[in-house]
Amino acid sequence: SEFKPLLAPLDLVGRTVTFDALHTQHAHAQFLVEEKKADYIAIVKDNHPKLHDFLKSLPWNQVPLGHATREKGHGRDETRRLKAVQVSRRLRLPHAAQAIKVTRRRRDLHSGKIQIEHVYAVTSHDAFSATDAQLARAVREHWHVEAHHHVRDTTLAEDASKIRTGNTPRAMATFRNIAIALARLTGWTNTAHATDYYKSHPDHALDLIRPGR
Repeated sequence: SEFKPLLAPLDLVGRTVTFDALHTQHAHAQFLVEEKKADYIAIVKDNHPKLHDFLKSLPWNQVPLGHATREKGHGRDETRRLKAVQVSRRLRLPHAAQAIKVTRRRRDLHSGKIQIEHVYAVTSHDAFSATDAQLARAVREHWHVEAHHHVRDTTLAEDASKIRTGNTPRAMATFRNIAIALARLTGWTNTAHATDYYKSHPDHALDLIRPGR
């Protein structure tokens, strides 16, 4: 696993590290709290079936709403509702103090279609070391990072790339990040649409890097 080697050089004292279910492991949680003096929020999915089922079974309807946000943009209306609760049963990860449930409700403003997603997590934060609003912000920022990687993997075909030797993959990832950033700075909100446009109008791509554009 690259988890520890990647984080080992970083000063994480007092920070909150979020990670997806792939990295929700006993050793990772222990490393962050005991060695790096950090806190964590660990997403829990079906690859941890016992813990996932336990989190789902908690009486969430009895837990008061901790934090809620609503946003409109990019063709959708999205609300996020977070609940956090301390439970008496050990949560299967070292230093886990609270269980978290986040409910995302998205409505497509064009089709009216509604999607509801429930996400479960555990955190080393107790009710005194972080507010529900701080937990909600950390989870939201985690999703933003995931969304960025999704754009690289799908729209910019990073997963399909056959470039895998030396430092070239890292260089290509940097170029993809730059392309995404430039497109957003010039007003594009949909990277797929921007990619299609500049494929059809390659001469216009220079406008992205011209001074005073």
